Amino acid sequence: MDRRPQGTQAHAAGRPEKRGKKIDFPRIPFTSGDNLFKTTADLGKKLADLHLLKSQELDPPLAKFQGKGDHKVDKVRYVDGRVYINADQYFEGIPSEVWEFQIGGYQVCDKWLKDRKGRSLSLAEIKQYCRIATSIGKTIKIQDEIDKFFPKIEKKTLEF
Repeated sequence: MDRRPQGTQAHAAGRPEKRGKKIDFPRIPFTSGDNLFKTTADLGKKLADLHLLKSQELDPPLAKFQGKGDHKVDKVRYVDGRVYINADQYFEGIPSEVWEFQIGGYQVCDKWLKDRKGRSLSLAEIKQYCRIATSIGKTIKIQDEIDKFFPKIEKKTLEF
């Protein structure tokens, strides 16, 4: 699946977009079959729980924080599955597709850290970043799942 920023492609989840500008609200496809609608609704609930960081699936986290130091965000860079916040400390276990994932034109993992540049991360912030990375990884998997069966949804969508 193409992981370009939202707005550079139309997503299967029913978000019509044109040239980076949202042109409509997300749509709920009402299908002629109860099972297909329930499956779609269940995936939507999973996505909502992941994005609100309330999902039980966030544990254990995808990423781990490594290295000794003061946890200060200095220069953020991604190298081979590691997101360095300074010369000695990094988050490991972050796949490139998670690092590159964008929402609203922003690279989520990069922006979150850059917003904290010059500060030392607290333990709670380190845990939150690991949960965010996990949420994105699971979001990508659910998006791929939706993309696989979306043609079925389109065929069975009720017109109003």
